[in-house]
Amino acid sequence: MAANASQARASDTFSQNDREAILKDLETENFDLIVIGGGITGAGVARDGASRGMKVALVEARDFAIGTSSRSSKLIHGGIRYLENLEFGLVFEALSERRLLFEIAPHLVHPLRFVLPLYKGDRVGMFKMGLGMWLYDALSMFEAPELHDRLSAEEAVAKLPLLQRRNLRGAYEYSDAYMDDDRLVLETLRSAVRQGASCINYVSADGAEMKDGKVSAISCTDKLTGRKLRIKGRHVVSTVGPWTDDVASKLLGQWKKILRPTKGIHLTFDRKRLQLSDAIVMAAGKRIVFGIPRHEMIVIGTTDTDFSGDPYDVNVNENDVHYLLGVAAEYFPGAKLQASDILASYAGVRPLVDDGAETESKTSREHVIIKDPRNVTFVAGGKYTTYRLMAQQSVEAALESFDLESQVRFGRNDTKRALNPLATETKMDESYRLANQWARQFDLNLNAIEMLISRHAGEALKILEDGERLPQAIGESSDERLWTLEARHAIRHTMCLNLIDFYVRRSPLFLARADHGLSYVGLLSRVFARELGWSDSRRQEEQAALLAHIQRELGWKQKFGINASSV
Repeated sequence: MAANASQARASDTFSQNDREAILKDLETENFDLIVIGGGITGAGVARDGASRGMKVALVEARDFAIGTSSRSSKLIHGGIRYLENLEFGLVFEALSERRLLFEIAPHLVHPLRFVLPLYKGDRVGMFKMGLGMWLYDALSMFEAPELHDRLSAEEAVAKLPLLQRRNLRGAYEYSDAYMDDDRLVLETLRSAVRQGASCINYVSADGAEMKDGKVSAISCTDKLTGRKLRIKGRHVVSTVGPWTDDVASKLLGQWKKILRPTKGIHLTFDRKRLQLSDAIVMAAGKRIVFGIPRHEMIVIGTTDTDFSGDPYDVNVNENDVHYLLGVAAEYFPGAKLQASDILASYAGVRPLVDDGAETESKTSREHVIIKDPRNVTFVAGGKYTTYRLMAQQSVEAALESFDLESQVRFGRNDTKRALNPLATETKMDESYRLANQWARQFDLNLNAIEMLISRHAGEALKILEDGERLPQAIGESSDERLWTLEARHAIRHTMCLNLIDFYVRRSPLFLARADHGLSYVGLLSRVFARELGWSDSRRQEEQAALLAHIQRELGWKQKFGINASSV
């Protein structure tokens, strides 16, 4: 039966080798849901639908998480600043989802303490901010990793020795989390695939086929081969973020624009250059800028300015860099950060829904679900933290167009369990206890083993065991072997098809390394060639494409007189 085809293909593999089978499914099945867009919301919708037993197809025009979902502040948080806008429901939802994400993705979502310093002349004083902190803890049902704490000026400086001391009144410390945004998308997709969803990247949705005034199929193109596809389905869900208005016009023709896209940029620094043990919340007028310590780097951002144009073309300019360096200089004058200290940068476009707010920063982060009678549900806006809930609500909205029997049959989801069965908190603890044993067994240093565990939890053992069968010419150092293992895992289990996608969305190499990981490019290109059957000329083309991408992303450096060869 056709209904069993997707379920029969459900497996732990998610690679180039699966593409032909997926394309065949897309051409022959009649799906319950067709999801357009492979960011976090689309991944969440695919997982939610598949967990209900629905036949789900997902197509992404480029790489998974290529848009906003890999260009966020990489935070899972309630949004303490939204309290000022009285968005209590949004904060409560986000804090509830934060608690759940700690449970279902402990290898991707990590607790982090935030310090919010207050100075003389700030709009909000210590007393009022204290009330906000109590409200923040209350909205989390007092189940944060740690409750907030009030710090004197001296205690705040002890926490952050480089902090500006002049006019410092004190600070508050509270809990939120940081995460790997792109990898959270990929793990969510892997979970959907394990439950039978047919998910594929580099397949664009080009138009819609109408029947009785409703969309009954979408026309697509496989960008790798030029192959044309027609995907039939009962309902379409658009989860394309900042491309929502464009895709809606492409599918439906007449469409009134709903978005107010805004641009946000981030800068990354070596942790030795700006030593932060906790994250810092920096007030920059009506905006908030974070300084976020991660295991690989420090991230500073974000900006919030209106954006027009193709989101694929968004980039960092010299004004963005000057702005964030200026904010950092106000809070950490002794650090004397300069443009030459910046490792890398990235820019993204937020798909905010235009609510008529006076400024970009006042525009609500609430998501909107639009049920178009032409058989398409559009999802726009929202916060990364609430993606699972957004996905659930989107599928429930889509189900309203189904018959009663289908609504009953697909009425319950199962998205509160671990994204990856091998990546639970218990599995992580067990893996860390075995780290020394694995280091000896697999001839890797302890740092490499612990890095692998921090990124993959219990799946690290499977990655190491698979690596035992690698050819010997994989590099001699533990670092080289680590990234070789990571590359092969990305190719075989996250449908990673080229070097750019690995460097930018499967690993921290581009953002966190001074050389952007280019010292490994020969080694890693050989891994890709071996796995994907590249010729020597293709391997050279891929290396050149990666270098060109990095130079384009960091083109602003020329404005500061930073030698392009350093890129």
